[in-house]
Amino acid sequence: MQNNPTSTSSRKPVQKRPTYSIEAVDNALQLLQLLRDGGALRLKDAAAELGVAPSTAHRLLAMLVYRGFAVQDENRRYVPGPAMGVGPAGLSWTRLLRDLAQPHMELLSGHLNETVNLMVRVGTKVRFLSTVEGSNVLRVGDRQGTVMPANRTSGGKAMLAELEPVMIEQLFRSHNAEIGGDTIPDKEFPAFLRELETTRSNGFAANFEGTEEGVSALGMALHNGHGSVVGALSVATPATRFRKVFDAGLVTAMRETCRQLEVDIAANPTD
Repeated sequence: MQNNPTSTSSRKPVQKRPTYSIEAVDNALQLLQLLRDGGALRLKDAAAELGVAPSTAHRLLAMLVYRGFAVQDENRRYVPGPAMGVGPAGLSWTRLLRDLAQPHMELLSGHLNETVNLMVRVGTKVRFLSTVEGSNVLRVGDRQGTVMPANRTSGGKAMLAELEPVMIEQLFRSHNAEIGGDTIPDKEFPAFLRELETTRSNGFAANFEGTEEGVSALGMALHNGHGSVVGALSVATPATRFRKVFDAGLVTAMRETCRQLEVDIAANPTD
């Protein structure tokens, strides 16, 4: 039987470890890979993966934070920073969250006849995991896979509202925020904090054409069985129709959908 020369020649050569590898550089690159592929990393897990002392892992991670390749979230985990881009949405727990949310999103969209989105937050950004479009001719389209600033989207603001003020400062007023272009200007930051306070009080956040002209949305955070935020749902409508939808019971419908979905999330832990 003849060999296929085309398939043989197309194979990539086996990558060999460089003879003069620099251990610190290699460790830093391994941490970048762990962040890229896992989406989140704790200090003790980083040390265990590298086989180094926690103090060594901390110094490496601190340098990644300084250069914008990582940031710490509210649980002191390291997640991909702005210099590396938004972390992957294809993690096992996000797939589970999407599967759990799908039937609830379909019911809510059918009830309101509007577009419903599921999103998660990674640092200062949100990634849309899934969309169920309404059937109106004039409607908001599919946003699945879209990445947007968390401080401008309704779902993003709903999730940010549950963070401590010091974490909001770290996300939007730090050196990392400057590197990623996520800094909220001095004159706008107090108003943003007040908006988050209102969001906490109301239990929902609104976005009036903040991300796209002609589009408004209402967002609510989703929690697991421990009360931690795992994502958010939003209902997006043409701006001209938002008030009508809101007055027709949008908040009540969303709260009930989130409540039912959170029961499913608690029964199928995502953490």
